[in-house]
Amino acid sequence: MRIRRHLTALAVGGLLVTGCTETGSPAASPALGPSSPATPAPGAEPSPAAGLPAALTGQRPDWKRCEGDGIGDEWRCATVKVPLDHAEPSGATLPVALIRKEATARKGRIGSLLFNFGGPGASGVDILPRLSGEYGSLGERYDLVGFDPRGVGRSSGVVCRTDAEQAAAEARVDSTPDTPAEEAAYLKDAAEFGAGCARRSGAVIPHTTTSATARDLDLIRQVLGDEKLHYFGISYGTQLGGTYAHLFPRNVGRLVLDAVVDPTSGTAGHARHQTVGFQRALDNYTRSTGRTPAAGTARITTLLAALDRRPLEVGDRRLTEGLAITGIAVTLYSESSWPLLTEALEAAGAGDGGPLLRLADSYNDRDEQGHYATQSHSQRAISCADSSERPTAAQARALVPEFRRLSPVFGAFLAWDTAGWCAGWPVEGEAKTPAAAAPGAAPVLVVGTTGDPATPYEGAERMARELGEGVGILVTNKGEGHGAYGTSACVTRTVDAYLLDGKVPAYGTTCG
Repeated sequence: MRIRRHLTALAVGGLLVTGCTETGSPAASPALGPSSPATPAPGAEPSPAAGLPAALTGQRPDWKRCEGDGIGDEWRCATVKVPLDHAEPSGATLPVALIRKEATARKGRIGSLLFNFGGPGASGVDILPRLSGEYGSLGERYDLVGFDPRGVGRSSGVVCRTDAEQAAAEARVDSTPDTPAEEAAYLKDAAEFGAGCARRSGAVIPHTTTSATARDLDLIRQVLGDEKLHYFGISYGTQLGGTYAHLFPRNVGRLVLDAVVDPTSGTAGHARHQTVGFQRALDNYTRSTGRTPAAGTARITTLLAALDRRPLEVGDRRLTEGLAITGIAVTLYSESSWPLLTEALEAAGAGDGGPLLRLADSYNDRDEQGHYATQSHSQRAISCADSSERPTAAQARALVPEFRRLSPVFGAFLAWDTAGWCAGWPVEGEAKTPAAAAPGAAPVLVVGTTGDPATPYEGAERMARELGEGVGILVTNKGEGHGAYGTSACVTRTVDAYLLDGKVPAYGTTCG
């Protein structure tokens, strides 16, 4: 299992509203209109209407009451058909599931606001209703719309493994291999995962790229009746938003990218950034407990070394080194989870691995009955369809010393992940890095948090530069955690002013 490069539902779920101070002006640029004109970028793609059959462009969603527990009566669900392969727009189609809550104030309605909560692989149909309270002010003038991207959940979701296969892999595979035998087992497991995806979802996995989902977004925009795409992307959702802006700059409305993926880094670069980011967050946590970062790191590495030699028995399961690292990592996504880490480390030090194992289970989408959700399957399919890089075991092994210096806790885990994630993947990837340049697009808000472990702040700076001068508008949140909207009152005000009133903040606006 990997420390995900992008946001998960769990990471979003515990957001708390806290105050912050502004050190920049959030309203220094002219207001945007709902349909601000944008000059098309050189080589930019036209609207899908130019190449898609009328059967797709003329769709009108049949909104019906949603099935499922806990979804309120105000939500409606529908399905939109998109081309399986956008290079063959008249060929086979696949369904994309949507969920919508209509704007509560019909006067002054702006349009639809589409959300992607990251992963990749997070289900917007499942998550948006649970988190809609965070976006109450936006829901007055926008229809709030969630969707399951292609290859996710109800949109022909990728399936690669059974629950029993997943549990067996967690128990037997060492995610920080120390011997040739452990290395071989690690890479064999990765290849078996890919083979399972090919057997069960072979028709879908070649077409799960972010660029294909961006093209789906533009068709959905048209089907919903919006002239421009208004969009809120978090973590991996920022990669999707940047890709959309690159492909369709003339159709960019009001886009917010929060917890930003660095579009300039390849596989090793992303792993290096996360190694630094998670260690930075761990050091900040350690300081909050009164220990020095060196002492806190030493305490954890001692525990991990003991688990590598002998996992802790937890009922009929075991807390391995890899699961412990996962349990530690998940608490660093939000400062509000730090007390859970303190409790889990104390318990593990006393021989009780249950709390850390439960944290790892929550991250790995495993319920109390031993059933695993398939978000991690979709995540790997999308990531490996996107990336053309396939690092070897030798290349990963060469990264280990450097990564261990950067983080004794997470370094080896993330170094080996570069080779294990797409090892033996049955489909070639699209490109080394995603394109995000969007000259001529309307301004895009790019929000980075200085203490973000999973998408370190530097990625926001690079995304703003890649989008281009006058397009990428950097907003800095001085704080902890993965994602700033809803955790920082200052960021929330700035984003709301942009989305609701078209007020573009000054580049470099800082909260905190």
